[in-house]
Amino acid sequence: MTAQTPKEYADQVSTQMRKGFLVYCVLMICSKGEMYSSDIIQELRDTSFVVVEGTMYPLLNRLQKDGLLLHDWKESPSGPPRKYYRISPGGHDVLHELKHMTQQFQIVMTNLEKE
Repeated sequence: MTAQTPKEYADQVSTQMRKGFLVYCVLMICSKGEMYSSDIIQELRDTSFVVVEGTMYPLLNRLQKDGLLLHDWKESPSGPPRKYYRISPGGHDVLHELKHMTQQFQIVMTNLEKE
């Protein structure tokens, strides 16, 4: 075992798992239609997935840069234009693959828990 406590080690692994899972969740949310960043954050929070804005904005930019999300600027009645995100065709392909992988992970976990 490393110099880390078991909790510290588990927290580190959990952080890595959450990063990948967050991508899957954001793509799933954006596959429903155009979404404003704060609406994405709120939808995640409504499911008890704790996420902070400081994590979300770099992720949205990276997913856009990677071609998985597209965006449009729309006028806002209460201030400057807002950036709305939607999933791209490539993002749909990645979402499909992630959904399949998640299902496989669930099968593995179910089987391991039986033993």
